[in-house]
Amino acid sequence: MVSVYQSLRFAAVGFCVWLGGCANLGYYAQAVDGHMDIHKRVRPIDEIITDSESDPRLKRTLSLVSKLREFATRELKLPDNQSFTTYADLGRRYAVWNVAATPEFSIEPEKWCFVAAGCVSYRGFFSETEAKRFADELKVKGYDVSVGGVRTYSTLGWFKDPVLNTFLGYSDTELAQLIFHELAHQLIYVQDDSTFNESFATAVELEGIARWLKQHGEEGQRASFDAAQKRKTDSTALMLDYRQRLQVLYASSQSEAEKRAAKALIFAELREKMSSLELGKRSGNYEKWLATHLNNAYLASVSTYTQLVAEFHTLLAKQEGDIDRFYDAVRELSRLTKAERVSMLRKADGRSLSVSTTFP
Repeated sequence: MVSVYQSLRFAAVGFCVWLGGCANLGYYAQAVDGHMDIHKRVRPIDEIITDSESDPRLKRTLSLVSKLREFATRELKLPDNQSFTTYADLGRRYAVWNVAATPEFSIEPEKWCFVAAGCVSYRGFFSETEAKRFADELKVKGYDVSVGGVRTYSTLGWFKDPVLNTFLGYSDTELAQLIFHELAHQLIYVQDDSTFNESFATAVELEGIARWLKQHGEEGQRASFDAAQKRKTDSTALMLDYRQRLQVLYASSQSEAEKRAAKALIFAELREKMSSLELGKRSGNYEKWLATHLNNAYLASVSTYTQLVAEFHTLLAKQEGDIDRFYDAVRELSRLTKAERVSMLRKADGRSLSVSTTFP
């Protein structure tokens, strides 16, 4: 009898053939292997919570996850499925490593297309070594590349997504954001539009955490979250402003040598401002991170997750906070073309669609 594992391996080959070639075979195989490795490690959360031998800290986290799932279903009307009802210890600090890339003179991310998810602006690997190898191949071709470890792992509801040991370093509010964000993807997901999907899920997570803290937040927790969110918002706004400056530069008639020199100056200025903004993080490690990771690809990733968040918040406000009506409005937008979606969102937000707007 063919095992489930073997069947999924064969499915990977079938996907490859369907895509019209075997260049993706190795990638799909590692994806299947990674998923099956996680599947083999899962244990029901209820079993762990009732086990007297379980780590108390783990039991507390998993108990909180159960409460967050129930809240997400009741208050945010997110999917009530088997996701986050199991736990898996992967024995590593990240679930996957995502690789994002842009051409040297572009702030538009490269896209990779897959059978289930459509075209997305990153490529995920279950192995850090494989992710770095792929990133090095792109760098040789002249791309700006960003490699980032990700603690979460989602199948968009195709399978039961487990809670992972990689979640355990999160604060209570960060854990809530993670659960709300990933469940939002399972509710509404538009193929080939990473910016729409991530901005929507980010808007839902922020609305969710506001409602969660209002009902369950401890004294000072809301203020702490708001302060952290402001720092994040200021940092994001700064990076998006410089991303716009780079876009103008890359669209100019300057020579490649002139663009390269101007690009270096823009990033040097951005690194200095980022360093000043994050005074609490000023250290050798942070300065090294800024020097090695802050590039076109990283700015493209930031834009993907935040570009339309304000517009989604406005759309929710127009529905008077009614989450069901908000989702209905988002589903209507999902049926439009990519450009039409952005245009409608920005009209609802009171902004016109500017000439410089792009649709990564």
